[in-house]
Amino acid sequence: METLPESFAEYTWAPSTSELASRCGLDASEIVRFDGNVPAWPRGYVRPGAVAGALATVNTYAHGGYPELIDAIATYVGVSPDNIVLGNGSDDLILLCARTFAGSGDTVAIADEPTYPLYRTAAMLAGATVGSESPSVTYQCRPNNPSGALDALDPRRPLVVDEAYYEYCGDTAVDEIETGVVVLRTFSKAFGLAGARVGYAVADPDIAAELRRRQAPLPLSAPSVALALAALADPPDVGPEIAERERCAAALESLGLPPLPSSANFLFVPTTRAAELDDALLARGLVVRVFEDGIRFSVRDREDDDLLLEALAETLELSSPAEPTARRSVRHLRSTAETRISVRLGLDGQSRVRVATGAGIYDHFLEQLGFHGGFDLVLEADGDLETGDHHTAEDAAIALGEALDLALTDRRGIARYGDAVVPMDDALARAAVDLGGRPWCEISLEHEPGMAAHMLQSLSQAGRLGIHVDATGVDAHHVAEAAFKAVGRALRVAVRKEGDALPSTKGKI
Repeated sequence: METLPESFAEYTWAPSTSELASRCGLDASEIVRFDGNVPAWPRGYVRPGAVAGALATVNTYAHGGYPELIDAIATYVGVSPDNIVLGNGSDDLILLCARTFAGSGDTVAIADEPTYPLYRTAAMLAGATVGSESPSVTYQCRPNNPSGALDALDPRRPLVVDEAYYEYCGDTAVDEIETGVVVLRTFSKAFGLAGARVGYAVADPDIAAELRRRQAPLPLSAPSVALALAALADPPDVGPEIAERERCAAALESLGLPPLPSSANFLFVPTTRAAELDDALLARGLVVRVFEDGIRFSVRDREDDDLLLEALAETLELSSPAEPTARRSVRHLRSTAETRISVRLGLDGQSRVRVATGAGIYDHFLEQLGFHGGFDLVLEADGDLETGDHHTAEDAAIALGEALDLALTDRRGIARYGDAVVPMDDALARAAVDLGGRPWCEISLEHEPGMAAHMLQSLSQAGRLGIHVDATGVDAHHVAEAAFKAVGRALRVAVRKEGDALPSTKGKI
């Protein structure tokens, strides 16, 4: 076994979510990870159906490789398929470039340090040393991690340019591949496929051929290839993430924590209190990446980022630049072969509600339930709407019920019972709920728009609550809408905290 140099440092992953949850005494669902530079949730194309074909033939090899993916990437980049080399994530390609360009006695240069530590690891594994004199290859991360800076392209050649965050800046070195530049990209960041481990290199055909000669056969799995193809068929719009990055930057500035300018999907905050802030954030289940001179956090979305901003403000004893988040909150993901539903629910909220499943009128009904319940609710879904809205509407109600059950924990101290009457134009709805832990549903809608009663039944079963609703009127839409409003109003009363007692004479819920 060849001995590694004493200065060698292997690449180390951050602790698992379950380990972090155990460390700070929280449930794993309460951990929000800002340390991976990935989107808040999977993209819309990440559905079981996307990999169904690959799973049907998973018993065999992909003879001939994956030319369809190579062609799709070449089209996306604007080059020839001969310029593309696939890899098991861009990390695999970083290691491949090191053993292609460097060996024992060679020097590898790393531009713009501090930067991604795997470049140094790759150089040492290849038997090379890290330095700046006559390098056999130079690595550059552009935009740089962890700073987010978009530095000028290094003039040394050959040059491996890691463009993991290319989609967030639009600036690329692909036009330089004929001069000895190798561009590395990944599907882990903007495309939201970190778990699929798909990367690619763009290089001069001769260099690309040399890279292929030195890599493992079939470095990708068939399901990962299927997901990458689905992603390329529907490339993500990163505009909202960029806008959110700038909002967060302005909020941090107001807290006296101005971040470095960033061309990526993260912000680096220079501070001498990095360890202190890390401890305070972790106690709330918020995980950032810590450095000696600052913290780096991924920009997720407004709801998640506000958790971080509020926690930072509280730690610094300053007014929060974000709206206060709800207590008794939970994050929940429900995934089936037909749908994927993400829910963020705060019981003690301010009726800030966003429902986006694509199921039309049923989104509206859930919005009304959340708003009148006084909840903070974000419910997003990707489902097989091409076959109708049944699965999506049903699973959205189930996911909301599951989240409600999780947020109520042991239900100690809640009012338990609630009732409400809602008149709405031609419709009148009466609802009563029991949060005693036994699912039961009695629904009477004089007119039914399609799935309304079934959704309330699904909510009852998944949330372990009793629901009684009677709604009458002329218009089916109004009848159902009034019913959901009434259930929301009844839930507002039932979830109210009244002490610490178990709301049952049985001594058990």
